[in-house]
Amino acid sequence: MHPIEQLRYVARASGADAGLLVQEAASALGVFAHDPAGLITGCRRLLTRQPTIGPLWWMSSRMAMAAEPRRAARDVIEEINDDPTARHVSREIPDDATILIAGWPSLTVSGLPRRGDVEVLVLDVEGQANAVVRRLTRADMEVESVDPAHVAGAVDEADVVIVEVGAMGDVAALVDVGNLPAVAVARLANKPVWFVAGVGRHLPEQYFTEIVDRITEPDLPSFISPYEIVSLSLADRLVMPQGIIRPAELGRCPTPFAPELLSRLQ
Repeated sequence: MHPIEQLRYVARASGADAGLLVQEAASALGVFAHDPAGLITGCRRLLTRQPTIGPLWWMSSRMAMAAEPRRAARDVIEEINDDPTARHVSREIPDDATILIAGWPSLTVSGLPRRGDVEVLVLDVEGQANAVVRRLTRADMEVESVDPAHVAGAVDEADVVIVEVGAMGDVAALVDVGNLPAVAVARLANKPVWFVAGVGRHLPEQYFTEIVDRITEPDLPSFISPYEIVSLSLADRLVMPQGIIRPAELGRCPTPFAPELLSRLQ
């Protein structure tokens, strides 16, 4: 596929795995290694069409600030492929635990088959639970779909509520709709909540503010948004590439900030 067609594919993709999109985009943007203006324009177009995918901001920032964009693209692809976050999730879940997830948290789901002793409850947000149930059932796991109306009962049954973030700033995170009610009920029930933030999810606050601004439609009611914003203070633990930490231990974001990426293209 021609690199420009690759970029168009990433820009148009809906519901695709974030890691795959980052790899496709990084590979395609490598053709602009000697064209800084073209590289920035390509990144802006991607971010205009896919503003909620945190790793695309991370990738774009890395490549925009790199002295050698092609090498940066290779490094990005390698880091996405080697992301240890799913392994951290799998390793740290208590023995024989019941966990609650919502929708299709791809990193978390990819790590769960390593733990045959874990039972999984999946809140059926926007019809995604059936696919998760099928995948985990094939891995011989105990898994059950739960109607979102029964979120309180699901939290009561769970030992841990696991929420995967699409992007995260210093104080809040962007999550798919359906996760915030689970977090709120878990806090009331004193159940532990983990936020899972894989490679490229922790972003400079300027990027996170821009993401929130881009998904906010002032003329539309909040109840039709596919996303929710949750405070990091609601999490007991953050599961990140470097391991599991408390929100208060979150250090300075390692992603460089490229202000030129904030301009929007139509």
